[in-house]
Parts: sequence; C-alpha cells; structure tokens
Amino acid sequence: MTGLSQDRSITLSVDAMGGDQGPAVVAAGVKRFLQSDPTARVLLHGQRDKLEPIFSGSVLADRLEIIHAEGVVAMTDKPSHVMRGGKSTSMWSAVEALRDRRADACVSCGNTGALMAVSMIRLRKAEGVNRPAIACLWPSRNPQGFNVMLDVGADIRADQDDLLAYAMMGASYARNGLGLARPRVGLLNVGTEEHKGRAELKVAGEMIGAASDKGDFDYVGFVEGGDIPSDRVDVVVTDGFTGNVALKTGEGTATLISGLMREAFLSSIASKIAALLTRGAMAGLKARIDPRQVNGGVFLGLGGLVVKSHGSADATGVCAALSLAARLARSDFSARLAHRIAGVSALHQDAPKEIKA
Repeated sequence: MTGLSQDRSITLSVDAMGGDQGPAVVAAGVKRFLQSDPTARVLLHGQRDKLEPIFSGSVLADRLEIIHAEGVVAMTDKPSHVMRGGKSTSMWSAVEALRDRRADACVSCGNTGALMAVSMIRLRKAEGVNRPAIACLWPSRNPQGFNVMLDVGADIRADQDDLLAYAMMGASYARNGLGLARPRVGLLNVGTEEHKGRAELKVAGEMIGAASDKGDFDYVGFVEGGDIPSDRVDVVVTDGFTGNVALKTGEGTATLISGLMREAFLSSIASKIAALLTRGAMAGLKARIDPRQVNGGVFLGLGGLVVKSHGSADATGVCAALSLAARLARSDFSARLAHRIAGVSALHQDAPKEIKA
C-alpha cells in the first residue's frame, strides 16, 4: 500500500476490550503500532486495572491515554441490546471519542454488528449514503498487491442506488488507500455478459457506468468471482451477503491450502528436503498473502473513520489495523470520501430516466 508521511500527528481511539484474544493482545498491537509510528497517539478504552499494568513504566506511556470503561461488548451480544444498554462499554466509549473529535479514527476488534450499529447512531450516515458498507483489501495480481471489495458484511441487502454509492466509496478508498489515480471498478455478477444477473444489477451497472467520469474511475462492467484477486479490476462492488460469503470462503480456502501444503512438505524425507530448498520462496509467499498484514475492514459511508479489525487478530493484525487507520486519517480520507459521495444524489437527478428506474 502507498505510504504517507508520519510527520502529521494523529490520534486513534481504540477499543481495548473487543475481540476474541482479550485486552492483552490489543495492548501488544498498540505497543507495536506506537513503536512504528512515532507521531501517533492512542486513546485506549477499557478496564483500567487490566490495561495500566501492561504499560506501566513503558516509554510509550506519554503517547497513550487510558480511558476507563467498565463494560464489554461480547461477540454474542445483539446490536439492539448494545444500543439499549451499552453506553458504559469500551466500544461505545471508543466511538464517542471519534464523535467528539478527540480522535481522528476509531479501531475495534469487537462485535461487527454492534460496532456498525453504535457507529451509525453516534456518527450518523454521510450525505448520499443509504446503507454504509465494509470494505476489505483482497490480495491480487495488481501492482499494488490488493484489490478493494465492498460490501463484505455491513448489510445483506443492496439495491441499485446502494451499489452506486458503494462504487463511489470504493473508488475513493482505492484512490486514497492504494494511490490509484483512476481506479477500475467492476460489479460482481454470475457472469460478464450483459444479459446475466438480477434486474437491479443491470440497472446498477448502467448507473455506475454513467457516474464514472464524475467519480474519476473507470467502469469495467460485470466481473465474476474469479476476477476478485485478478488484475482486471481494482474495486469489486457487491452486496453484503455475497461479499461476506466470498470473503469467508477465500479465508477458508487459504487456510486449507496452507494446511495441505504443510502436510505435503512433511510427508516424506524428500518433501522435507524440498521444503528446506524452497523455504525462502515459501516465506515470501506467506508474507504476500498473510491476512494479518492487511487486517482491517473500513466502514465507509459514516460521519467518521472506523476500522474493524478481525476478532481473532493477534498483535501483528491489530498493529496492521491501526496502521491502516493512521494512513487513511493522514490522507483526510473521511473528508475526501464525503466530498465524493455527496454528489450521489445529484447523479441520480442527472441520470437518464431509464437508468433511474
């Protein structure tokens, strides 16, 4: 991904209690991040008695503020339950700091549904956005190494207007996060032929194509599942149900292949020798596709920058999510995104009547 200067000081608001690994792992990720980013500060939200001992005597303490929050949002909690009684939780506190402009971005490893619900209520949706989306980075054959895909689980529904907004937001993310001046956008379908797919996909394709010049992106048309990691496209647009299934399938397949390769290399003396001879190449491949290095789904379409880390992320993954949040914050991503998608309503008005149907 493109690098940005660390000269500009930024502050991240971090939910320390979210995730499967507990606050110690989040704290370890925060330590790594602060060591790698000398001008960043962190507001760490959670139970003070568990967090203070971890940073006691650390040279990083002057760039860290622990904000006590007693409550914890569990992975099994329903978003509606969190909305009614979650004001004392670390997740709510972390989002609130972003809302009050005490931080430039918020990061959490916690319950995705609850984080989206709290973020929508406290930060509100951006103008021109009906349904926010979660965007992820997918390893690809492109020079930048990744493609953007959205939505990957914020909302299982998406009509043609939502898909147009996703295209605008995804292009803005690729522009600011991957440094692509004019990203290529594709709409995920069951085939690339124009006659295939649901009616709303066909309408959405026409709307996205009509918006490409104003949105500063190139629309390549329909793409298939095999194009997600390809060099044919930079941004893949789909609904949250399809995107989440694709994401989880990809992660599961990567885990399966990794396990099968490990078994194959250990199956005989000859294969063990081959493993030693290819150790350098395999290490490079592992680093290229390691999901921890690109950990962090970005919530797009809100009135603030929120990054959702994997719940099972280790310290490396947490650090990667924090680095992504810092990079986007320094690029003024939220303001740039708001400017881009504010024109979505105008695009609807300018669109031909047959496209607006």
